[in-house]
Parts: sequence; C-alpha cells; structure tokens
Amino acid sequence: MDSMGIGTIAKRAGVSIDTIRYYEKSGLLSPATRLASGYRRYDELQLRRLRFIREAQALGFSLNDVRDLLGLSRQRDVTRVKRAAEKKLEDVKQRIASLERVRTALSELIAACPGHGRAQDCPILKALGGGPIE
Repeated sequence: MDSMGIGTIAKRAGVSIDTIRYYEKSGLLSPATRLASGYRRYDELQLRRLRFIREAQALGFSLNDVRDLLGLSRQRDVTRVKRAAEKKLEDVKQRIASLERVRTALSELIAACPGHGRAQDCPILKALGGGPIE
C-alpha cells in the first residue's frame, strides 16, 4: 500500500490539511506512520476513514456521533449503527418540521406586509418585537 503525505490525503479526501490536523487532535484519525523527520504518512485506511467522517458529517452526524459510529464499526454491531441512524433521522425530521413552521410564519408575515409605510406599522417588525430598534 502506498503511503501519502498530508497534502495528498487531504486532496484525495476533499478536506483541508487543517481539518486533518483537527481530526488528529480530536482522536478521530492518526497517521499510519511518521517519518524520522516527523512528517505524517497516511495510507488507504486513513483515506477511507476521512471519507467516512466527511460523509457522516454531511448526513448531519456530529463529530461525537462520528466517533461513536467509528467505535461501533470496529465491533461490527449493526444493530447499534442502525439505531444511531434512526435517531439521527428523527432529529432531522424534527428540524424539518420546525423549519416548515418558520417558513409558514414568514410567508404569512411577508404576505401581510405592504412593503411601504411606517416601520411601526410593519407586521414583520411587530412580530419580531414591536418595531424598529434604534
């Protein structure tokens, strides 16, 4: 297996070098080896791990969630992985419902606002606390 430097693995994983260093400090990633010069060397295992972290974050998992999932992947406990994903899905559904309530409220306020006149008569400003803040 070929080893690669931090710049190469960062580019291949689609993350920054600083992100890799942060993941290392967080205990999510460690280089496969270090050269005598101190340079980090990575292999395909670390590349797959970086991609996993990035994809899990894109799905809304926090770094703590990712840490837990990585731990579960070592145990091969699919039941617990599924439960974690189901919990994340429920969180996402709740956030979507909340955002839909915000969208509805904003749509109603926008429809009620004539877009001209005095600030103290603006339904949007009234809904946000009564009027302009000066």
